[in-house]
Formats: sequence, C-alpha cells, structure tokens
Amino acid sequence: MTDTPDDGTGPDDTAPSGHPGAYRNPAPFACEAQGQSLVFYPAGKDRLDALLDLIEGARHTLRLCFYIFAEDDVSHRVRDALTAAARRGVAVQLLLDGFGADASDEFLSPLTQAGGWHGRFGTKWSQRYLIRNHQKMAIADDDIAMIGGFNISDDYFAPPSMNGWNDMGVTVRGCVVASLIGWYDRLIALVAGSGTRWRDIRRAVRQWDPGGGAVQLLIGGPTRGLSSWAHRVGQDLRGGDRLDMMMAYFSPSRRLMKRIGSIAAKGDTRLVMAGKSDNDATIGATRSLYHDLLQRGARVWEFMPCKMHTKLIVLDDAVYFGSANFDMRSLYLNLEIMVRIEDAALADRMREFVGAHLAASQEIDRAWLRARDGLWTRIRWNLSWFLVAVADYTVSRRLNIGP
Repeated sequence: MTDTPDDGTGPDDTAPSGHPGAYRNPAPFACEAQGQSLVFYPAGKDRLDALLDLIEGARHTLRLCFYIFAEDDVSHRVRDALTAAARRGVAVQLLLDGFGADASDEFLSPLTQAGGWHGRFGTKWSQRYLIRNHQKMAIADDDIAMIGGFNISDDYFAPPSMNGWNDMGVTVRGCVVASLIGWYDRLIALVAGSGTRWRDIRRAVRQWDPGGGAVQLLIGGPTRGLSSWAHRVGQDLRGGDRLDMMMAYFSPSRRLMKRIGSIAAKGDTRLVMAGKSDNDATIGATRSLYHDLLQRGARVWEFMPCKMHTKLIVLDDAVYFGSANFDMRSLYLNLEIMVRIEDAALADRMREFVGAHLAASQEIDRAWLRARDGLWTRIRWNLSWFLVAVADYTVSRRLNIGP
C-alpha cells in the first residue's frame, strides 16, 4: 500500500481533534487484490490529476461515460485533453446522459472536429425519462480504467474548504477492465443502434453475466427480476455478519433494511451518511430510517465537513465501489456499475478508510433523534423518502424540502 501527500490532504494542526474543520481528504493509496491493481483517490485534486493522466497517456483508445458533464473550468480541461488525444490519433468515445449532462454539442465541437465521437443516452422524452445513465467510467487502451461516483464538474474536484463533494475515484488494472470494455461497447451499441429503447436496455441488463469469481463487474438497471448489482448485494446482506458503508444517498427498500437490521443486531455495523448535500430531501429520506437502524443496533454518523457523494460498501470480506447509491433508484432503475472484490485484506483497508472519517462526523444517537422528534419533522422526512425513493431526485430538489 502506498500513500502520497497532496494539497488539501492530511491533518489540520490549527483545528481541534474531532472537529469537522480538522478533516482533510486522505492521500491516494494503492492496493493489490485478487489480481487487480487498484489506486484509490479520495481527494478531488488527486482524482482530477489521475483522470487527466489517464487521458493524456492514452495511445490507441479512450472510452468514457459520465452522467453529468458541465461547461465549467474542469469540463474545459477534460474536453481539451480529449480533443488533444483525438488529434494525436486516439479513437475517443464519450457517452453522456441526455438528462444529466449540460455540455452542449457546441461545447463538444472541438472534440468532434478533431475526430472524436460523443453520444447521448435517452435524449427523447418517453418512459426513458425515468432512467438515468448514472455510470461513470474512463477506459484507456484496454489497459487501465477509472470508475467511481464523480462527475465532470468543478464541485466534484473542489476541496472540503470549498464544500466540494467528498467522493472517490479508483483506477484499476486487471481482468475487470475487459469486463468494463464489454459493457461499454454494449452501451454504445444501444445508443447507436436502437436509440436506447426500453426493452433493449432491460435485455442488456438482464443478460449481463458478472461471473461467479472473487472479482465481479455488477450492472444495475431496469429489468425483470433483479439486476446483477441488486441481486448480489441483496444476497450478501442476507448472510452478512459485518457491514461498513459510506453512502451519499441511502433509502433502500424495506426488504434490504431488514437485512441490514439483521447484521446490525449482531453488533458490528457502521454507516456514514451525508450531513450535507445539494439536495436536502436525500438527507431527510435517510433520516427517516435512523430510528429503525438505531433500534437494531447500527451505529450511524453524518459526515459534516462538506457534501458527501461517496459510494462504498464493505460487507464481510467483499468491497463494493462504483457509481451506485444505496437507494431505490440506484438499486432498481438507474444504469449503474459497481465493482465487487472479495478480499479480506482489501476489506480491512477500506474499513480503515471508513473509520478515518468518523472524527469529522456527527454520531447519531437516540438523544439526537429525540431533539428533532417533532411531528412536522417526521412528516418532512417521510415525504422526503417518498420523493427520493418513489418519485425523482429532480422533483425533490426543486421542492427544496429541508432535512
């Protein structure tokens, strides 16, 4: 394992221990697990540098997919790096979500003029309005990939002092890269061929085979039955003994809540949730579940220094990371990618990572709940759960229901 310093990381000697102001993003760290070479980038600056290095180092192919792609400083840097790659002969493909990405065709014209390609998922109003291509990935030369929860926008790379998103990017070399390429090429075929028809999306998700080994690429999305992501995590929760989670949006089904409660009853469950967000309803939706979680014995924290966007689950010896939140939309509707690696040493390291965030987080206990146990608060939280879990993020954001 390798740690390297970076601006905006490490302790703040001017802030008292345990105070949110003491928090600095952890430095990058590297792990080897089940034949995969992994580097984790918790800090925005490091994450952006790694993404640009991946793009600038490509010699043959670049495959990228993002939910949000803005038109700000970071977006200009990424676009320009992709344009330079296309000019030096790299085959560049950029797939964006038609609903989430603000980048216009005009903004992306330097890339297309240089010979690159960009497409959009679900650009027409239809039943597909309900589906987001929420995946984030960049793959260079069939050799290295980068995935995580981050999008292409300034906020996702800003430091905690600027209320940037607490997030994670992971570069990986190993067999999972070939799986990512296989899935990406299916996405491109959907967009270029059928125009992302509902039935073709469901078929692609249903037919995806993650394999049964220690390393799996899990795909989430709408399908009959459960996607490989929803099925695998549900199965692991059913028989789990120990659970650590950092999760930006948390509003799962009752069935999964019961399974989490069963693990919590064994006495070893730590859940770090968002204390800040750009959508307060997502916080309220999560808070509506705190009473049941605490009653079952889970320990719950809210991360306070800045907005949290991390998606990380450590369940017994299995580590999950990627684009999916732990809510109804990410479990059953959005197109998502999650890598699952079963490796005890990696699980131990990621539990250390979760633990490093506790000092900057507010632990939620019964006294905290009692102080907020008013009728109107409960109504707001329950309404938030409905809007986030059943309706849509965009609806809940516009209504601006506070936590």
